Amino acid sequence: MFVTRWNPNRDFLHLTEQMNRLANDVFGEGETPETSMLKGTWNPPVDISEDNENFYLRVELPGLNREDIKVNYEDGLLTLTGEKRAHKEEKDTNYHRIERSYGKFERSFRLSSNIVNDKISANFSNGLLSITLPKAEKAKPKEIEVKVK
Repeated sequence: MFVTRWNPNRDFLHLTEQMNRLANDVFGEGETPETSMLKGTWNPPVDISEDNENFYLRVELPGLNREDIKVNYEDGLLTLTGEKRAHKEEKDTNYHRIERSYGKFERSFRLSSNIVNDKISANFSNGLLSITLPKAEKAKPKEIEVKVK
C-alpha cells in the first residue's frame, strides 16, 4: 500500500494549473499545440515537486543552450522565458512532416513566497533545466511535541 502525505500547497498548485488551462481555453481562442506552433510559441513540460527543505522544478528544454534561457523569481512567482530557434530550411529538401516546436516561451508558476531568494540555484545539462528553491525556515514544517499532563 502506498500512502502519500496530503499537502495543501500541492493541491493548490494543481488547481492553479487547471485554472490556467481553462482560462487559456476560454480566452486563448481554443489554442491547441498545432495553432500555437503556427504562432511560434510552445510550452516546455515542467515537473514541480517539493520536500521539507526545497521546491524543485525540472523543465525539458531540448535543443536550447544556457544562453537561451532566463529564470526570474519575484514575490512568489517563478518565471521561465526563452526561445528555441528553428533550424534553417535547406534548399532542395521536401519536408513531409515537422513536429518539433519552435519559438518563444514563457511559463510562470506561483510558489510560496517563503523562499530564500539568494539561495535559489538553476542548473542546465543535456536539455534539462533543474531549479532548486530553498524554503525559508518559517515555511518548513515543524513537528510539535505533544505533552502528557
